[in-house]
Amino acid sequence: MKKLLLIASVLIAAGCQPLQDMDGDNVLTAVGYASVSEQKGQNNEEKRIRAMRASKIDAYRELAEQIYGMRVSGRANLQDQRLGTELTSGAVDGVIRGAEVVRSYPVGDSYVTELELDITKMDRLKNYGEVQQVPSKRQQTLF
Repeated sequence: MKKLLLIASVLIAAGCQPLQDMDGDNVLTAVGYASVSEQKGQNNEEKRIRAMRASKIDAYRELAEQIYGMRVSGRANLQDQRLGTELTSGAVDGVIRGAEVVRSYPVGDSYVTELELDITKMDRLKNYGEVQQVPSKRQQTLF
C-alpha cells in the first residue's frame, strides 16, 4: 500500500512540472516584410532600399507587439437597431533596444528582414539614455 501511495504521489508531482523550461534563452525573433514594387522611387535600386528599410521597421513593430502587446480598439454603430459602421484599429508603442539583424534578403517582389532580440540585453540597455517621444510632425527624408 505504501508503494502504491509513493508511486501515485510521484506521478502527481511529475504531472505538475512543465514539459519544457519556460525561461530558456530569453531570445525573441521577428520577421518583417515589404513589397519592392509598391515603394516610391525613381528607379529599382531606390525602391529596393526603401523596401529594405520598410521590412526592418515592420520587424521592429513585430518585436514591439511581442514585448508590449497591441492596443486594439473597436467601435460599432447601431442605427434603428441595425448594425451600422464597424471600425477596428490597432496600435503598438514601445522602445526596442539591442535588436540585431539576423538576415535581410529579397524574396520575389518582397524584401524580408529577420531580427533577434535578447531580452536580458534589452533590460541592461534600459539604463542608457532617456526615452523620448517621437515627434508627430512628419520629417522630410532623402527619398
